[in-house]
Amino acid sequence: MATPPSTAAHAPARSTPPIGVLPAAGVSASAFLLFGLQLAGWGHGVLLLGLLGAFLVSRELGKDLSLIGLGIAIVSTTSVKADVDWDRFFTIGTVLILAVSAPLLVDRLVLRRRAVRFPWLSGGTWNRWQMGYIVAVPVLGWLILPYYFITSGAYENWPHITDGGALARFFVGVNFVGTWDELFFICTCFALLHRHFPLWTANVLQAVIFVSFLWELGYQEWGPLLTAPFALLQGWLFSRTGSLLYVLIVHLLFDVMVFLAIVHAHNPGVVPIFLV
Repeated sequence: MATPPSTAAHAPARSTPPIGVLPAAGVSASAFLLFGLQLAGWGHGVLLLGLLGAFLVSRELGKDLSLIGLGIAIVSTTSVKADVDWDRFFTIGTVLILAVSAPLLVDRLVLRRRAVRFPWLSGGTWNRWQMGYIVAVPVLGWLILPYYFITSGAYENWPHITDGGALARFFVGVNFVGTWDELFFICTCFALLHRHFPLWTANVLQAVIFVSFLWELGYQEWGPLLTAPFALLQGWLFSRTGSLLYVLIVHLLFDVMVFLAIVHAHNPGVVPIFLV
């Protein structure tokens, strides 16, 4: 088995008082209110209360949750509902880039530290189980995703695309958002939370934010039954490998099947590889 590398994902939790989980949960809950329930006023209010509570518990906790809150607040400035029109394509892309880069820049330039990092490679080797999972992911996506999108009707949350240019933007958008998910939810939210809380506490907190965002994006109906385990697995895999490259490969392989399954759902017979 690969030796877990020394990264932010594996750093032992700081001596944060147990009560610190309450403001952290408030920050995660704000994402649920903002993205899942579309309650902007309540969501921003809960976010501010969570950050205030974090600083009352611990200055370091307050700093780290503020970086997460900054990203959440930036994303909340626009709808992230799937849309491939040129104006929305660039608007959503710009907002997501800012949501990742702003916490990174504040961490480096204002706080003068390196708590937010994107460890491309860990220096360790991936074991057979981890390599096997890379192969299994697209197979599982091939089996599960068409059934989910078609039987739930969730594919209708994505536009029906027939134009080649729009289809290309859709493919780029799916992969861009998948990459952003790992940069923000795993390398930023999960890694910062894990500086203060045990693995699974931090993982559940980041998964709430992750799944709430994906709900607004379009993974609705019974989608959280898929996205919640996926978010938890990504956090756990990052904690084991310390490698952005690994979790990114897993995510993008899955997203290839997402793209194909949605196209298939809108245009039966165009992608004749699925069982549903």
